[in-house]
Amino acid sequence: MAHTAPKLVVGLGNPGPEYVETRHNAGFWFCELLARELGVTLSHESRFQGLAGNSRAAGVWILLPQTYMNRSGLSVGALARFYRILPSEILVVHDELDIPPGQLKLKYGGGNGGHNGLKDIQAHLSTPDFWRLRIGIGHPGDRNQVVNFVLHRPSRDEQSLIDESIGRALDVWPKIQAGEWERATQALNAKPKPKNP
Repeated sequence: MAHTAPKLVVGLGNPGPEYVETRHNAGFWFCELLARELGVTLSHESRFQGLAGNSRAAGVWILLPQTYMNRSGLSVGALARFYRILPSEILVVHDELDIPPGQLKLKYGGGNGGHNGLKDIQAHLSTPDFWRLRIGIGHPGDRNQVVNFVLHRPSRDEQSLIDESIGRALDVWPKIQAGEWERATQALNAKPKPKNP
């Protein structure tokens, strides 16, 4: 498994004001906060079809594809090819139905779980071997409700759990930036301790 530090962090979501607060945009939420923390300005880069910015200090690009979720690979592939970034040096941050709000999973490679953004990135990179940070949003309980569910806002309780999990991921970012993937995985994949009532 690759143990290089990431050179590209991609947040997945849909562009446009109507999607800003929807569950499918959890990857955008993380990357916007990471950019702020690293002092990176995200500006529109037409050749990459996304909002992009570079932190020289952290040695990393941050990218928010503006292609709509199911074409995310166009944007990721364009930036990765231009800067010769290997798939193993890419971290994709996305919403995850199979994890409850408040939980996270960091993993390398694997399937796409039917996530259209991941599916398109795999197609454009010709490999599933990139890192993913999965932000739990929960599941509506009915497959037929999934599209409606991801394109709506979380409840207030769910939102605060998701925000807390994103905060934990930002706390672990220095380990990821240092390429300490195993330590980062242990820290992120542990279930959060219940708060005292």
